[in-house]
Amino acid sequence: MTMTDNATELSADEQRVNALIDDLLENFPPADTKPMDFLGAQFDRGLAWIHFPEGHGGLGLTPKLQRLVNERVYGAGGPNAMFRNPIGHGMCGPTVVAWGSDEQKARYLRPLFTGEEVWCQLFSEPGSGSDFAGLSATGVQDGEEWICNGQKVWTTLAHLSKWGLLIVRTDPQAVKHAGLTAFVVDMQDPTVDIRPLRQMTGEAEFNEVFFSDTRIPSSEMLGKPGDGWRVSLTTLMNERVSIGGTIPQKGSGMIGELVRTWQSADPSRQNPATKDAMMSLWSRAEVARLTNIRASQNRKMGDPGPEGSIGKMASADLNKEIYELVVDLMGPDGMLYGSYEMIRPETAMGSDTPQKAFLRVRANSIEGGTSEVMRNILGERVLGLPGDVRVDRDVPWSEVPRN
Repeated sequence: MTMTDNATELSADEQRVNALIDDLLENFPPADTKPMDFLGAQFDRGLAWIHFPEGHGGLGLTPKLQRLVNERVYGAGGPNAMFRNPIGHGMCGPTVVAWGSDEQKARYLRPLFTGEEVWCQLFSEPGSGSDFAGLSATGVQDGEEWICNGQKVWTTLAHLSKWGLLIVRTDPQAVKHAGLTAFVVDMQDPTVDIRPLRQMTGEAEFNEVFFSDTRIPSSEMLGKPGDGWRVSLTTLMNERVSIGGTIPQKGSGMIGELVRTWQSADPSRQNPATKDAMMSLWSRAEVARLTNIRASQNRKMGDPGPEGSIGKMASADLNKEIYELVVDLMGPDGMLYGSYEMIRPETAMGSDTPQKAFLRVRANSIEGGTSEVMRNILGERVLGLPGDVRVDRDVPWSEVPRN
């Protein structure tokens, strides 16, 4: 019996979505279909990002229905587009659909979703991390092209990427937020130099990227000159939901690993104190899961708001505490890591062992916006508290003192 056998109890939109899922699973059985082919068929049926416009991977419906798609597709063993292309799927795709031209949407979204073309995000710089709007990479117009120079850092999966979402300064005489412009850049251009940044896990999923007179056609601009800050806000709000807004099944994921570790731990560590610590973390994980469900249900439009910072901030601290207890429960085995041989991984945020996960989640309170920045966003934009003093807010970027 398919989901559509209960169609009388469902809304018209739910019936439509279920019928499309039935068709997808019938004609492209996940067990017998290559992941890329399955994802392409999913995109063509409007089941990639269900709130995107029709013809661009969506159906123009409420994002609430994406959960229905994901539950049925993943439940049937279908592939997850986030696994191969997390930055593209969670951040760049929503930005392209919000700010791109019709030609850009038609060109980029389908291969982005299938993973044929991996994307990266080129925002942070050595001198402008949390103060992202203070970046100094430049873009200078030359006819129908823009010549870009500068350095970006902490660029996840740049070594695998075909395309990058790049923000550069195109008007140094404007205040820092107003002088930015966004582009899609070809990461395989010979003027783009990608160098690995080795992490304490031994891997180099991050990179630093140098642009040396890189020419980008004007047609690859997202929005208009000076729209870069608003474009970046679209990306960043989706990034925070992508990192901290996932909705796993109850008791699964990281907290499930903690429970399994406690159950298999040496009896000397299965004491009331560790059980109490485990249950405290389990309760926090469940509260975070339910909060993310509520936030997802409250979303009327595709773009999330500043509330997405709640899940991101909460998950960062929670993830670190979960793996601290996991490693404690492992005893001396928690110190056995294996090889620190430097590799450039095929995926981001991998954690194939608890020891590796313990090290990797250290970054959760930094990547996608530090926890300190998240608190500022929540205080100012959600709670309405007075903002921080910003002495350079109304000063042209070219006149702001820098090291």
